[in-house]
Amino acid sequence: MSIFVIVVAAVLALLTFLLYRRLAVAPDLPTRGRWAVAVVLALLWAAALLAFAMQAGVIDPHRARWLAWLGMTWLVAAWYLLLGTLVLGFAALLASLSSSPEPRRRLLRVGTPVVVVAALGTTAYGLHEAAMPTVTPVTVTSPQLPEGFDGLRVALVTDLHVGPVRDASFTQRVVDEVNAQRPDVVVLGGDLVDGKVSQVSDALAPLADLKAPLGVFAVSGNHEFISQEADAWLTHWETLGITVLRNENVALRRQSDTIRIAGVHDETGTGADAADVDGALGSAPPGGFTILVAHQPRQALDAQGRGIDLQLSGHTHGGQVWPFRYAVRLQQPVIDDLQMVGDVPVLTSRGAGAWGPPVRVLAPPEIPLITLRRG
Repeated sequence: MSIFVIVVAAVLALLTFLLYRRLAVAPDLPTRGRWAVAVVLALLWAAALLAFAMQAGVIDPHRARWLAWLGMTWLVAAWYLLLGTLVLGFAALLASLSSSPEPRRRLLRVGTPVVVVAALGTTAYGLHEAAMPTVTPVTVTSPQLPEGFDGLRVALVTDLHVGPVRDASFTQRVVDEVNAQRPDVVVLGGDLVDGKVSQVSDALAPLADLKAPLGVFAVSGNHEFISQEADAWLTHWETLGITVLRNENVALRRQSDTIRIAGVHDETGTGADAADVDGALGSAPPGGFTILVAHQPRQALDAQGRGIDLQLSGHTHGGQVWPFRYAVRLQQPVIDDLQMVGDVPVLTSRGAGAWGPPVRVLAPPEIPLITLRRG
């Protein structure tokens, strides 16, 4: 863990230095202006480092959640400041090709404040966009669906990431929104929390209030394993009345009909917690309607040819902050919405929360509400 903190500190220090050069030195601020920029950037560097320490469970966040919020939010502002100043620097380079240096100096002096305002404005917009997920209605039609389950409503909640930055109040708002939809089934798709059970388990307490007549089911996500307390987290979820699917399936019965909901561990699990699609489907009768819950969309690649009628996933956050959507596409076969991955229909949620910064830009949070139809 100490190596992780050292690496993060070094990367953040490099980012801080680059921003100082672009925001203070390049526009040729007076000495007092440079000192002011340096002090502000140093304080924000410290806040961001402490926020990462809270994410990793090194520091208990309860007394300084506001500091985690500030440090993580600053990362998004810093990202857009870096992008903006790089574009501005390229424009200044072109301007410097003229015989006089004055156009370049004027461009930097005028453009730098514009970049600062634009970066802070974009971050503020992202805070608003991430504040509360909206319900996304989705209809999935399948001829394999038994008549008794026609019209079944499934709420998919993934990627809450509560803990260091967001507390139980955010979880409660999500739970209230889900319950207002009156789903028949609730599926929790992993990455519910960041941190240690002893430090942030209270942030998940409202999940005990979820109401669904056919049950609330959950699978692990990669962040449960990152915490190094995956088994402890899954056990804790069970104390909240949640059925955790550890490479297993359960039957859902309605009238005289039955479907199966199967769940696999995240692909980052190892040993007894390694993902096992065959184990998850073991007792499911062939030809029956089966929903597979897997945190990452690309886990559908391991479920080919097994008659999966629908996979429910999250993980991608829709990229969370533009333009990372395009980078996520390099790692996952789909980013959001309902799409085919081979022979498996995969519904991928952008997630209800946000990892790290409580900010989303052009990737709004969502709670998909799936209605199953026979046809």
